[in-house]
Amino acid sequence: MRSRLTSPATRSTAALRGISTWQLRHRDVVRLSRDTYIPRTELRELPVRIAAILLTAPPTAVVSHLTAASLWGVQVPMRGQDDVRIHLTVETGSAVRGRSDRVIHRSPLVPEEVTTRLGFSLTTPERTWRDLASVLAPAALLAVTDQLLQFWCSPRDLARQLERRPTGRGSARARTVMPLGDRRADSPMESVLRWLLHVAGIPAPELQFRISTASGEFIGITDMAWPGRKVLVEFDGNVHRDRQVFVNDLRRQNRLIAEGWTVLRFTSADVYGRPDEVVAAIRRALGL
Repeated sequence: MRSRLTSPATRSTAALRGISTWQLRHRDVVRLSRDTYIPRTELRELPVRIAAILLTAPPTAVVSHLTAASLWGVQVPMRGQDDVRIHLTVETGSAVRGRSDRVIHRSPLVPEEVTTRLGFSLTTPERTWRDLASVLAPAALLAVTDQLLQFWCSPRDLARQLERRPTGRGSARARTVMPLGDRRADSPMESVLRWLLHVAGIPAPELQFRISTASGEFIGITDMAWPGRKVLVEFDGNVHRDRQVFVNDLRRQNRLIAEGWTVLRFTSADVYGRPDEVVAAIRRALGL
């Protein structure tokens, strides 16, 4: 027999629907934490999990941090285990505690820092950025910064948010990363590598650089380039595993080499798994 639970519930709200505590133990029901239940088929749906957690959260709780970033469509690289839990911000004096399914942050919020998306109250993109500055490594924060600049914020928006909260945890990190943000970044992996290059003292590359032959024929756009040294970096994501994409990549690479470019190609496994070797390879290619 299938479970009668079709949406998030607590024991009391389930009882109002005629669903008993015994029925909440059905194999098709998942208890997220104390008195929070959802259908197993909905476990991977972020909006459903948020709705479930809010059933037992303070009425003024606001979705924030990593969860707000997900709702804004921002990919956060190098995430820890907390990415599976729902992040909420509550008032500083709130006595509510974290649970296995939620992370509670206590911080003042002003009305300008809260908005609505997908039916949830959540922090604005710029407040989300400032919050993440307190919990993310600089490389991951740069990836977030690049995406927010591309879709949601202006540099001035981020600067104003930092002016509103100029001190406290993450303030120095936010101040360091913010000037490096670039809306042209094409992937979080690219952002992570740019941070590694910055730390290593390697000159910043041109992003999404258009390359043409000596006769002016357009070859393509590359992820990162140092035109003065004729060095470029390409990132190979999953799409490059497609047979036709792979063939086109090789043909373009041959043309680039024929035009005198040094072509370096990396994957996420390279950038995340052996970053020192990647930086060293770029340094050698640049002759630094």
